[in-house]
Amino acid sequence: MNSSGRWRVLILLSISAFLNYFDRANLSAGATDIQKELGLTNAELGLLLSAFFWTYAMAQLLSLSGWLADRFNAALVLATGFFLWSVATATTGISHGFVMVFAMRLVLGLGESIAYPCYSRIIANTFLEDQRGLANGAIDAATKLGPALGTLIGGLLIHVYGWRIFFIVLGVVSLFWLAPWLYHTPKGHSTAKREDPAGIPSLGAILRQRAAWFSAAGLFCSNYFWYFLITWLPHYLENARHFPKTKMAYVACAAYFTIAVSTLAAGKAADHYIVRGHSVNLVRKIFCGTGLALASVIVGVAFIKSDTWAIALLLFSCAAFGLYSSNVWPITQTLAGPRASGKWTSLQNGFANLSGVVGPWLAGWIVDKTGHYSLAFALSAVIVFTGAAIFIWGIKRVEPVDWARAA
Repeated sequence: MNSSGRWRVLILLSISAFLNYFDRANLSAGATDIQKELGLTNAELGLLLSAFFWTYAMAQLLSLSGWLADRFNAALVLATGFFLWSVATATTGISHGFVMVFAMRLVLGLGESIAYPCYSRIIANTFLEDQRGLANGAIDAATKLGPALGTLIGGLLIHVYGWRIFFIVLGVVSLFWLAPWLYHTPKGHSTAKREDPAGIPSLGAILRQRAAWFSAAGLFCSNYFWYFLITWLPHYLENARHFPKTKMAYVACAAYFTIAVSTLAAGKAADHYIVRGHSVNLVRKIFCGTGLALASVIVGVAFIKSDTWAIALLLFSCAAFGLYSSNVWPITQTLAGPRASGKWTSLQNGFANLSGVVGPWLAGWIVDKTGHYSLAFALSAVIVFTGAAIFIWGIKRVEPVDWARAA
């Protein structure tokens, strides 16, 4: 694939990632409205917020998503999942009752479960080692802009039109992405052909890698932090800080947007250091470890009375998190290599997204039991700091696995 084609595909992948997270974060923007309409407790709302992750995590943990991405045309697998999650989003808007909304979130999770395994396979096959920081940074920035604009636009539109019309329009409009993707999909490229199963490292071979377990554990910790932000930050700002919905939307948007800017800059900076001859192992670990460690300062947000200083600390924490988020997937892609990147990503992301099953519900339960958010913020800080230690000391070296010896 020539250079222009490569970057055109990256743009389309980034747009799909943007819509992916726009869709999954929209429930948070309308959380208080949905909670009132359905008469939910905070624990029940937390269960609804976590429903997406049940199918999202399990489809990857069971390696279904990774198997599809590695075995078949990754571009078409992505298109199929995209269609499924867009339809689920639109259908949520016409759903009535807790059970139906819950079911549509399960379908949304199933559709979106194929995204990251497909992204990893396409990037690992298309971009060089010293290009992957920027490539992953672009996709990661899109995943942060999704919640940023989703919360902002959702907060503003839901305030005027209600949450149902917002879901319907979003799901229908998203489907227009399919046309340019199917037109520009990398035909004839290694990411778009069926692979011989004999050439793909086995599940057992991956599970025997120490790095596979620690990369999954580290991502679990970082995901806990991120999912706490996109599921409970809007609720916290409205209920604890007493921000009106429009102010909540602007502040939450600023937090997610800060991560997006930081992750792009960090991805580019990491690639720059690698091009200049610095060790891939050292560069990726420093960015991941430093970013997660500094992100733990978010604990102070719940204890600072001043809204201004609390917002400033929140934005600093988000900027730090961006140092990590553009460098985590290059680690996986380097370790796994092109042939195993889909399956490894699926297993890693599946386990890590169990944090999305537990985290939103646990935060809601804590708020119900304690009557405030302090402990929920503190737990998020401890977990993300643990993630920093895992990436620095748990993964011995960031270098390609010799699959011939590992088989």
